[in-house]
Amino acid sequence: MQIKTLFSESGPLALNIPGYKPRQPQIDMAEMVHAAIENKSQCVVEAGTGTGKTFAYLIPVLLSEKKSIITTGSKALQEQLYHRDLPQLTKILNKGRKVALLKGRANYLCTYRLEQHVAHVPTDDPDVMHQLAMVAKFASQTNTGDLADCVGIEEDAKVLPYVNSTADNCLGKECPDYAECYIRKARIKAMEADIVVINHHLFFADMAVKDSGFAELMPDADNYIFDEAHQIPEIASDYFGDSISTKQLVALINDLRLIYRSDIPDMLQLGNTLNKLETAVADLRLAFAGEGSRGDWRESLTSKTICDALHRVISDLDFLYKVLKLCLDRSDKIEHPFEKVLQFKKQLERAFDTTQTGYSYWYETTRRFLTINITPLNVANKFKEIIERTQASFTFASATLSVNDSLDHFNKSLGLKPKHQLLVESPFDYENQAVLCMPRYLPETSDDMMPHNLVKLAKELIKAAKGRTFLLFTSYRVMHLVYEGLSTATEYPVFMQGQSSKRIILEQFIRHGNAVLMGTASFWEGVDVRGDALSCVLIDKLPFTSPDDPLLQARMKDCELTGGEPFEDIQLPQAIINLKQGVGRLIRDHSDKGVLVICDNRLVTRKYGQTFLQSLPNMRRTRDFQSALQFLENIE
Repeated sequence: MQIKTLFSESGPLALNIPGYKPRQPQIDMAEMVHAAIENKSQCVVEAGTGTGKTFAYLIPVLLSEKKSIITTGSKALQEQLYHRDLPQLTKILNKGRKVALLKGRANYLCTYRLEQHVAHVPTDDPDVMHQLAMVAKFASQTNTGDLADCVGIEEDAKVLPYVNSTADNCLGKECPDYAECYIRKARIKAMEADIVVINHHLFFADMAVKDSGFAELMPDADNYIFDEAHQIPEIASDYFGDSISTKQLVALINDLRLIYRSDIPDMLQLGNTLNKLETAVADLRLAFAGEGSRGDWRESLTSKTICDALHRVISDLDFLYKVLKLCLDRSDKIEHPFEKVLQFKKQLERAFDTTQTGYSYWYETTRRFLTINITPLNVANKFKEIIERTQASFTFASATLSVNDSLDHFNKSLGLKPKHQLLVESPFDYENQAVLCMPRYLPETSDDMMPHNLVKLAKELIKAAKGRTFLLFTSYRVMHLVYEGLSTATEYPVFMQGQSSKRIILEQFIRHGNAVLMGTASFWEGVDVRGDALSCVLIDKLPFTSPDDPLLQARMKDCELTGGEPFEDIQLPQAIINLKQGVGRLIRDHSDKGVLVICDNRLVTRKYGQTFLQSLPNMRRTRDFQSALQFLENIE
């Protein structure tokens, strides 16, 4: 059956899905994906919100008799494809294709580690103890070991490092629970399936493993479909580079301490060595400023305090290696961490060599940990190699790939030469459904009075919208300042990122129906609130990456050296794509109505403001804040 027929008024979709109507943009996209699959070529599609892009690539995948891998940017979309969309379409099209869901290893329960930590509780933290009991109960009921199914255990639960495994601590075939390992079972299922749903991180982790000559994590395929493809350049940079974190070292110390207590408690020297290393690792983090930050690693190495702290960690790892050598015949669990100690020592020694060109050397600190990163400035050649090596069809789809109606920026960033390209506008009637307001008389975004002005605007918007508002920020600092001024000044509940997990905050916001939600970067995308619960989105400023970000600085310098224009080629396109993601939260359905407020004068006062506006949906525009409030008040 032809693609056009499947999507037609008398086709199987119309006959089986209530309210389904054929949409030409969706058909155009489906035909293009189908053509790319048929002739094993590259296809890049920007499909505006409401196009129905998921079905537009799933149907060609289901029609293909070849093996396909669909990779997404978020777990939420991964779950939606596997649990909802694919089962629905296989039934409608009567296609008996085997489908598997494969996540990164950290998402699965490791029964061996769970048993170890139940027997020797690793901490006196009541949260961890309570969560361990919940996971133990889940372990007796689950078939898949997917921790997303464990009720009450969120993505950021404290217990996770104790009950899942990482590449650093997995014992592989040496594990006593290997036969029943959930990750192994999921991978076997993926090998046998026709369609495998994964995420971008797993795709690149797999490519990195294949590069190193080890066994692969997932099967090869004939077709690769990347949804939420705008995230790929950044994720690819992470995987093609190298990084070492004090978090990994702390996890290694905890694992070794467990082996010491359970298997060789008389080896006191091991206990003392672990304590000494733990102190050195904590001191290395303390050598940096208190708050979370990013900085130039090369610059950090000019500090004697930081160099001395790093040398101490390397020296203590070296001593730990010698002590573990003496323990090898005392416990068969020592061998794997023994190898890891050597690997981490080599990585930290490599962090002193900052001479490689084409890389950015930068560090990032959180409240508790330090990560040292060596990131390639350009991933195009490496990604091009992957495509050539696989000899498969590659489709890239997202609602936000273009800049100023061109896909060149995205194609160039990944070294793509797509045979098929398509820009599909959203079918929504933005001119009647939404208003974009750029309020007059606002100070510059960097002005100290800006948070005060944002509170003032937000109060009026929330009142006019009867709650139902998203406030999106480019920095935690401004978000917290606005929260302080707003939380007690409105009758509607205000939920802020960080108070709970993203999923719980979103559920509370939707369930309440008249609430306010405040968030930074992770709330700008992958959030789908349809209908009455959301009528207004306020964005504090244009989402340019901070100019002192070390990775950005390195990319701009590299761009300059190759004769490019750093602002035009790097900063502007990325900010436009980020803004489009935030704007995309407002209108999610044909019946949605709402107001978008962007509080950044640069949209009007700078020449590049026009490039931003041209890349946004065709909403009615106004600078009159009162008329935006009026539009909100009139939404039924």
